[in-house]
Amino acid sequence: MSSEKKENPLGYEKIPRLLSQFAIPSIIAMLVSSLYNVVDQIFIGQGVGYLGNAATNVAFPITTICMAITLTIGIGSASRFSLYLGRKEEEEASKVLGNGFCMMVAFGTAYAIIVEAFLEPMLTAFGATSDIFSYAVTYTRITSLGMPFLVIMNGMSNLARADGSPFYSMMTMLLGAIVNTILDPIFIFIFHWGVAGAAWATIIGQVASGIMALLYMRRFKRITVRKAYFKLSWNQIVRTAKMGMSNGLTQVAITLVQIIMNRSLVHYGALSIYGSSIPLASSGIVMKINGIVFSILIGLNQGMQPIIGFNYGAKQYSRVKATYFLVICCELVITLIGVFVFQTFPGAVLSLFGKEDDLYMEFSIQFMRTFLLLFPLGGIHLISSNFFAAIGKPVKGALLSMTRQVFFFIPLILILPLFFGLNGTMYAGPASDLLAFFVVIFFIHHEMCNMK
Repeated sequence: MSSEKKENPLGYEKIPRLLSQFAIPSIIAMLVSSLYNVVDQIFIGQGVGYLGNAATNVAFPITTICMAITLTIGIGSASRFSLYLGRKEEEEASKVLGNGFCMMVAFGTAYAIIVEAFLEPMLTAFGATSDIFSYAVTYTRITSLGMPFLVIMNGMSNLARADGSPFYSMMTMLLGAIVNTILDPIFIFIFHWGVAGAAWATIIGQVASGIMALLYMRRFKRITVRKAYFKLSWNQIVRTAKMGMSNGLTQVAITLVQIIMNRSLVHYGALSIYGSSIPLASSGIVMKINGIVFSILIGLNQGMQPIIGFNYGAKQYSRVKATYFLVICCELVITLIGVFVFQTFPGAVLSLFGKEDDLYMEFSIQFMRTFLLLFPLGGIHLISSNFFAAIGKPVKGALLSMTRQVFFFIPLILILPLFFGLNGTMYAGPASDLLAFFVVIFFIHHEMCNMK
């Protein structure tokens, strides 16, 4: 272990090779883990119908809040871990691990209890209508039980990746997704459990991944794991939260946007020929499909984080810049392919989730083509906000992460429907992507000029 501590390949290996080594397992893991939601939507759409999909869409903000907790702890801990390794401060990195794990257990459990206690008023606030309320309650009452394991799974996989084990991190995420994919059709179509079956399949997969993530405690390579550091320290909590807050705030903003968007779709949908349920179900499906592409970008981010964090800590700034711009190039290739598919074959993609009736497909296709038109710019925004978190500048990262969702999207989705009706909810997506992109250019240009 002493030789590994002295010669960390993050500091000298070629950037393209490092990025492929760290990002490819992360991308695979995030792609497969995104199947938690997508597979549920496909089987629910085929076995229950679009009301079931609408219910999971209403319940989705509860999951995004959990992910906000997860990313704040996981990315915050992994970023600090990488920076300390770059500075050759292994003892401090060990303290980060111990405190981070205790945060995962404490905050994951507390959130699950809160959801169980206040579930029905939360779903009402998130836009649940009378048609879908019972489905949403059934689904979320079950999935909330697995949230502590969801937090541990994601948090520990980030630390394993920062420790130089991207393959183990990938397998942790893959295990749960595979279990979920196998159990979904069994519980829905054979046992006829409906949305409850999809929910049970999800949490069983999360428990399996959480257990595998815990087993990595015995495998850390860059540090010595010490029991004395497994305690909650207020100082450590604050420092970890600061480092991860840009990622956490992004998820909180997504939650807020989802709630406002759901209520806007219900209100303006009721005034249109589509009614309130079709726009709600359609937007949920489109956002899940978009989530597949964004899971690739998140994988790129996770692969980028230890490389940038280590080299920034070691003051090798040319390697930091090279990594960032290589990731941006990869992001553009991926998202432009996504735009081509969404604009050219929207019907084929959407039909995987159930065709229902003509009005449903008509609105879903229109929503996909419009809302996701400029999402390559949104990908640049995502990577850039995480870049600041990785180099230890969480305030800039947090501010940048909020520009699209809070400063632009929320005002636009409240204003544009006043003039364009239901179509205004679609226009808010590309408009906010474009405005946030200009802010990204300013932040990144200023940072790169100062990084000498």
